[in-house]
Amino acid sequence: MKSTFVLAALGAALPVAAVAQTSVTIAETAPVVTLNITETVEAAPDVATVGTGVQTRAQTAAQAMRDNAVQMDKLIAALVKAGIPKKDIQTSGINLSAQYDYSNRDGQPSGPRFIGYEASNQLSVKLRDIKKVGTLLDTMVEAGATNVNGPSFSIDDPTPMLAQARAAALKSAKAQADFYAQATGYRSARLVSLAESNSGGQPPMPMMVRAQFKADAAPATPVEPGQVGSSVTLTVQYALEK
Repeated sequence: MKSTFVLAALGAALPVAAVAQTSVTIAETAPVVTLNITETVEAAPDVATVGTGVQTRAQTAAQAMRDNAVQMDKLIAALVKAGIPKKDIQTSGINLSAQYDYSNRDGQPSGPRFIGYEASNQLSVKLRDIKKVGTLLDTMVEAGATNVNGPSFSIDDPTPMLAQARAAALKSAKAQADFYAQATGYRSARLVSLAESNSGGQPPMPMMVRAQFKADAAPATPVEPGQVGSSVTLTVQYALEK
């Protein structure tokens, strides 16, 4: 009975021992060169993103929101009429806040004075015809937009550019590793680790600029798209071998 109990106990313990984890680290005995390589490929953008919206003020919150809805419907309709599909028009923010006058005028009680409510509705609009960006900006203003920010240019599909930048970065890393190997008396450089980070051709969005616009018969707003870049950064390690 006792031996049976011991054997059973050992049998029960076996699965527990089997799932124990063991970590083994084998140190690299050869010298290791660590390189950080960044390559950027530039191209003309094919997408422009513009922020736009409407602010309205009224004495009551409900009226401010109603007035804003009327103006926003007009703005969206103008964008659709200009050929922008609904899938490229996205609400980016709706805000309603009480407004106060904090200035102290002679003969008036000190402290903030309530002056009404301000409602705002902001859109993010993706424009896929770069040549028409200036005209579309003017269309927004003529349709009642009270602020415009951007444009921010980007590449809709940066995959080919990233592949090109990745290949260039890897080639540059290998060339540098081979140089260090030969310069220090080693025969070759063997890749032992590689890590990547990338940016897909989308520069930072510009800060919101709030301004009042007046539509007139002036020429279309000039817009220069320039070039945008897609970057790949590789962190690579090469072991130098005799």
